[in-house]
Amino acid sequence: MIKIRLFKTLALFVAVLLAAGCSTMDMGSQRAKTTATGSAGGANAQGENEALEKCDKTLGTMTIAEDVNASWYHRLSSEYKLGSTAPVLKLLAQQSNCFVVVERGRAMDNMMQERALAQSGELRQQSNFGKGQMVAADYTLSPSITFSNENAGGAAAGIGARLGGWGGVLAGLAGSAKVKEASTLLTLIDNRSGVQLAAAEGSARNTDFGAIGALFGGSAGGALGGYSNTAEGKVIVAAFTDSFNNIVRAAKNYKMQTVEGGLGTGKGGLQVQKD
Repeated sequence: MIKIRLFKTLALFVAVLLAAGCSTMDMGSQRAKTTATGSAGGANAQGENEALEKCDKTLGTMTIAEDVNASWYHRLSSEYKLGSTAPVLKLLAQQSNCFVVVERGRAMDNMMQERALAQSGELRQQSNFGKGQMVAADYTLSPSITFSNENAGGAAAGIGARLGGWGGVLAGLAGSAKVKEASTLLTLIDNRSGVQLAAAEGSARNTDFGAIGALFGGSAGGALGGYSNTAEGKVIVAAFTDSFNNIVRAAKNYKMQTVEGGLGTGKGGLQVQKD
């Protein structure tokens, strides 16, 4: 009888939460943040992820280039309703102090528009828009999502095993429980030679406990082993943060590859018959 009353109380509480219809605005909420957080101003970073890899010395200038025709990019926009990954990577790169980010994306159109206005004589004479002011990009960072799964395994059964007799009841409330996983890849290219300097994979995993997360709010993460209710986008950002940390580690330990006879001269160790 006590179990039935408790179940009814829990069900009523869930119904009240769903029917309440109230809303609050929590600016700067920790629950809304991703692993790419805080800000950057020049070489200074504020509120960055404590796990972000950093460099004491900047390695050079870098731009971000996404393959917008790739299948992963279309899935990102159509299935997950997410935009470009470039802003996230730009923030991580500047906060790390490993690279100086130069713009080669959409904002480049506005940069060229200002130069066109200067050349046409429409800007004031002291606007100081002239040739030879733009900074070259030493490297290009190219991102891709190699795997993303919205439901990599049911979590309800795990809840029952973890919480004992009441696990079945709570698992019923968590009917929407899903495990979200993402795996990403970053490649770093030398723009002058076209040589790939480094490549790094990253991954992230999160369990969305659905109704249980709504029932217990912010305390659900601690009660259920640190899991919390997050969107697919947060998992992807976490995977890219992991990738970026790995690319920085690879860059810090970089060792130049050499080919006897020189790169691209046709004198490498793998030869084919000429005739």
